[in-house]
Amino acid sequence: MKRIVALGGGESGVGAAVLAKVKGFDIFLSDNSSLTSEAKATLEKYGIPYEEGGHSREKILNADEIIKSPGIPDTAPVVSEAIQAGIPVISEIEFAGRYDNAKKICITGSNGKTTTTSLIYFMLRNAGLNVGLGGNIGKSYAYQVATEQHDIYVLELSSFQLDGMYDFKADIAIILNITPDHLDRYGHNMQNYIKAKFRITRNMSEQDCFIFCDDDNVTVGHIKEIVLRAKMLPFSQTHEVKEGAFTDGGRITVRYEGSECVVHTDELSLRGRHNIYNSMAAAITGKIMNITNDVIRRSLATFENIEHRLENVMSVGGVLYINDSKATNVNSTWYALECMDRPVVWIAGGTDKGNDYSEIEPLVREKVKALVCLGKDNRKLHESFSPLLSTIVDAGSASEAVRKAAALAEDGDVVLLSPCCASFDLFKNYEDRGRQFKEAVRQL
Repeated sequence: MKRIVALGGGESGVGAAVLAKVKGFDIFLSDNSSLTSEAKATLEKYGIPYEEGGHSREKILNADEIIKSPGIPDTAPVVSEAIQAGIPVISEIEFAGRYDNAKKICITGSNGKTTTTSLIYFMLRNAGLNVGLGGNIGKSYAYQVATEQHDIYVLELSSFQLDGMYDFKADIAIILNITPDHLDRYGHNMQNYIKAKFRITRNMSEQDCFIFCDDDNVTVGHIKEIVLRAKMLPFSQTHEVKEGAFTDGGRITVRYEGSECVVHTDELSLRGRHNIYNSMAAAITGKIMNITNDVIRRSLATFENIEHRLENVMSVGGVLYINDSKATNVNSTWYALECMDRPVVWIAGGTDKGNDYSEIEPLVREKVKALVCLGKDNRKLHESFSPLLSTIVDAGSASEAVRKAAALAEDGDVVLLSPCCASFDLFKNYEDRGRQFKEAVRQL
């Protein structure tokens, strides 16, 4: 019997372990830290042996194959040893794809992928289709393949998930944009990160569709180097395209195989230039999937943004508080600042991923009146923005940051949590940071 080891006991690892068990493999799960009570309950329900708080080399390095959770880098000692021993190391997505005949719509990008994935899922459900949501969002894809039956999956894929994919194939692949992110995992080499993103197009055939932003120089610059047999469907806000989507005045025109759909941008539920891109990618997908123009328009008009992404929390004393905790890189914060039309008291900071703040300096100069630094080490933020801003203060918790921001804000201002950084210095993850921020706002 083939032996499989799942490394990491989060949503991804537990889902992969359940699928391995259901498919009759000898499965073992190992996590370096402690497992949640929910994870243990699921593993025990399926009779899956596991360990937590460390990796037993003898129970891992006898595997025929290892399914690695996306959060674990290849440089982790146990992964390096497995690779040196010639044990194949794959992602949960690669593993689940072997047992799934559903149509797969896969979305990646440095920014906007969760919003776009959720929007496409919402649209397909509005059209009455039997669709699952997974990958970097929602329930584990592998767990759904093991326990549910869907005709279509909409999968948000991070570069870490794409790294471990080899034979997996998307029917529709979308790259929204590529900007520097997670470079610490890619040897601080942008080229390695770009290659990881383009893995989403592996194994695609002439029947498949590749949707991409024609205004993103990095994506367009690398398409020529990658052999793509799939049908190319660009979207743009600067020029007309024969097939795909483009804006003209206040309208989005979507074209696919002789059919056209027009959507007015002022009817979109999602605001900001970046969300026009996300809406165009979703609309092209809708046309490929044969969804009526009416359902496409209605979906784009009624979709509610996901938690922690430019989420309006509430107004207190004429000040609007916005939770954009999911903005863990500089480019995400650029998008957030770009759509602000009121003076901003900006809360930023956390674990810096090698950020270059120069790209947002013009927007900070134009829109930000004060900065509240929320992190253990705020030196880089002070150095970058003290020439631009007269008011910069420090906070060591979400509640302190909100109190200080409230004191600096006046009627008509926005307090924007858009951190530019990972959250691991003070919080469990970006969700924890966003929820603590929202709770602190309610306490006002």
